[in-house]
Amino acid sequence: MQSVDRAIAILYLLAERGRDGVGVTEVATELGVHKSTAFRLIMALENGDLVEQVEERGKYHLGRGILRLAGATTAQLELPTESRPVCKRLAVELGETVNLAIIDTGEATNILQEYGSSAITGRNWIGQRTPLHATASGKVLLTWSDRAETKEVLASTLERYTPRTITDNSALKAELTRVREQGWASTVEEFEVGLNALAAPVRNAAGDVVASVGVSGPSYRLTVESFPEVADRLMDGAREISTRLGWFGPAQR
Repeated sequence: MQSVDRAIAILYLLAERGRDGVGVTEVATELGVHKSTAFRLIMALENGDLVEQVEERGKYHLGRGILRLAGATTAQLELPTESRPVCKRLAVELGETVNLAIIDTGEATNILQEYGSSAITGRNWIGQRTPLHATASGKVLLTWSDRAETKEVLASTLERYTPRTITDNSALKAELTRVREQGWASTVEEFEVGLNALAAPVRNAAGDVVASVGVSGPSYRLTVESFPEVADRLMDGAREISTRLGWFGPAQR
């Protein structure tokens, strides 16, 4: 814990000094530790891209990793605000319920929902946690999630919700590969009988997938035959939300 406290103190010190940077000796003095201890802490932070050396001057400042973390946090805070108008439009265009979901401790959590004209008595999914392997949004989040988390899910026992739920780990791995290649995910009555869904990835300013925007509806309305056309509209919406969050690059796979 002492090392963590000292590392945090270094980050705050560098934030205060800004572009001028701070040398190892000054860090050691501020922390009241030996230069070798200060150097080891700085190296650990540098390995994590949280600290960078200022050219050849022997001084350090905050690294690009800090910007990446800040960007991810900002994107999470801005997600509902920036996504709402796009989700509203998609709900009107598609006539079905549109949701925005994020990954949260091994499940997908819906944080925004807009109803389409056909979803008069639609279910409220806001705040609901749904399985990653059995939902379209979950598949998107799992496809572009941390590798360790993906491996954990692929190695776990997959719960069956309907006769169509993917419960074979190798089959799920193949499904995630397909999702990455085509850029969107779908489910055909895999979480609930009679319910189909599609989802596409939403990226933050750094290009990381931070959410999924999805549409769901009864299988007799949201048919498999309609998936390609619906997916195109959904991906356009996902790209617009990503742009609102600061992502202007090409879609990554």
